Amino acid sequence: MSSSVQLFRDQRYHELKGQCLQQGRLFEDPEFPASDESLYYDSAAKGKVEWKRPKDLCEDPHLLVDGMSSHDFHQGKLGNCWFVAACSCLALRKSLWQQVIPDYKEQEWDPKKPRKYAGIFRFRFWRFGEWTEVVVDDLLPAENGELIYCRSNVRNEFWSALLEKAYAKLAGSYQALDGGCAAEALVDFTGAVAESINLAEGKYGEVISEQMKLFEDLMKVHKRGGFISCFISSSGRPSEAETEMGLIVGHAYSVTAIRKLRLGERLLFSFKAEKLFMIRLRNPWGRKEWHGAWSDSSEEWKKVSDSERKDLGLTVENDGEFWMTFEDWCKNFTDVDICRTVNTSYFSLHKTWEKEMMFGAWAKHPEPLLNRSGGCFDNRETFLQNPQYLFDVRKAEDKVLVSLQQEDRRKYKKEGKGDNITIGFEILKVEDNRRYRLHKLTVQERVATSPYSNTRSVFLRRTLQQGRYVLIPTTYIPGVPTRFILRLYTDVPSKLRELKADRPQMTCWSLLCGYPRRVTQIKVHSAEGLQDQDRSGGADPYVLIKCENQSWRSPVQHNTTSPVFNTQVIFYRKDIDSPVTIQVWDSSLLRDRFLGQAVLAASPGDPRQQRRLRLRGRGGGEAAELPAHISITLVCSDDLAEL
Repeated sequence: MSSSVQLFRDQRYHELKGQCLQQGRLFEDPEFPASDESLYYDSAAKGKVEWKRPKDLCEDPHLLVDGMSSHDFHQGKLGNCWFVAACSCLALRKSLWQQVIPDYKEQEWDPKKPRKYAGIFRFRFWRFGEWTEVVVDDLLPAENGELIYCRSNVRNEFWSALLEKAYAKLAGSYQALDGGCAAEALVDFTGAVAESINLAEGKYGEVISEQMKLFEDLMKVHKRGGFISCFISSSGRPSEAETEMGLIVGHAYSVTAIRKLRLGERLLFSFKAEKLFMIRLRNPWGRKEWHGAWSDSSEEWKKVSDSERKDLGLTVENDGEFWMTFEDWCKNFTDVDICRTVNTSYFSLHKTWEKEMMFGAWAKHPEPLLNRSGGCFDNRETFLQNPQYLFDVRKAEDKVLVSLQQEDRRKYKKEGKGDNITIGFEILKVEDNRRYRLHKLTVQERVATSPYSNTRSVFLRRTLQQGRYVLIPTTYIPGVPTRFILRLYTDVPSKLRELKADRPQMTCWSLLCGYPRRVTQIKVHSAEGLQDQDRSGGADPYVLIKCENQSWRSPVQHNTTSPVFNTQVIFYRKDIDSPVTIQVWDSSLLRDRFLGQAVLAASPGDPRQQRRLRLRGRGGGEAAELPAHISITLVCSDDLAEL
């Protein structure tokens, strides 16, 4: 991985450390100095802070003391419980925190060789699609000899305070970390895919079937190395107020365990249920816990012996950690942030995904064909003036995961532009042979819409049928420029690529072979009244659409005389007098059978609404009529950039 790591502000850890050791001094970071400008982006927020090195705060400082635990730290004065909740999740996975703290043993204090210490540390974050290494000095903000921000439970341990400093440096200041979302920090720690779910809107506290689906999904995420955190929305309530049940409003809790438990005979009698669905949470403050069922002093625990608790895995590791039933969790929390570590390894027992990633940007331009900032679907006139990405679903159906992430805007807080932009995306099923940008929605189907949210990333899971699709990422309102990353995961390769050209390119060959003069879209919806072709009274029909020297064949519809095709194609035609032929065939092992056809002039003056045409036999316009019909939509234009 080291070869692909980017250096933040082009600071090279080993070079800087070598210089300091050679000169016999401790590192002081000129890019993030020990001053108010590193603490605050708002001059009105300034206070009295001393910058102290770990050796000034304790004897025998260490990066890690006895390894890393999810209970190692507390939040401090900064409103960044979301960051602390993310650290709590990170600490549960050694393989991941070792990626964030590279060569942690080399960075550790060595009391036997104090002269080898240079007061410099490095951390790595997944930023906008690339691992980025951030270098910091060990000067930490303190008051009265105590750290004022994130700190460890163990007085001489400093990994969390130094990690927070590196993260603040990326954001531009410590104050820029005030308020946020745990999922954002977890994406930065892991490169995972973030999803936010509103538990209240989804009615997970009321609809048991939805609750169970969510439980199974979260249990799978947790089991496969993903991360989950949750909070209670502060809308209508003061932030950090305590609910009647002891939970803190607007406060990020990390999920540290999820269990589905089968109860033994004795407990079955006590709880009048065969199974318990349980979830364990941790409050980053390390205190103030849940007062309801299964809280520390509740009646439920009195019915369970210590040995049964251990057997069931219902243990509590530390202060601030507590169990709840999943039903109570759904009813008491309003929002959950999920980070999925999507498996793309071919050497895995679990499902492996094919990943595609594209970097893009919304950019304003006065020329409509060049504008790439058209806003969401509600802006019908400009919606297609956005970046467009084509991909294929090659199986009969495939589950697709899509993540759209905007660049982190915290660094713009000093300029008053630090808020996330509301973003989302649409997925359209398009013509099976489309290669150029969409300019008008006619025969295409709108098959999926993501949530629109002012979070840093939005996520969608959807099962799509075989065919070709265009994914259009958008800002909610037009004309908002910013960069984004698009990640697409499918079961088989999707060949995700950006559509950039508006029409076929004019080349030297065009002068010799001709250039298209007309664009024609055809959608074959269905057929009815086809002749029976087998003993069971059905057929296996498919559609073959021909235009000039091009043809397109639909998938076969099995055992039906009234097939639904919903096949779309687009042709760029050089010879506008050459007709478009739509044929219906019956698929057979030995030889396919012709079932009828419709021959169309396909001119711009033709009606654009759906039409029902009678099929004919082979031959010219006088060919015999057949009893079957076909339903189509046909759209033509002599402006190649209209459709």
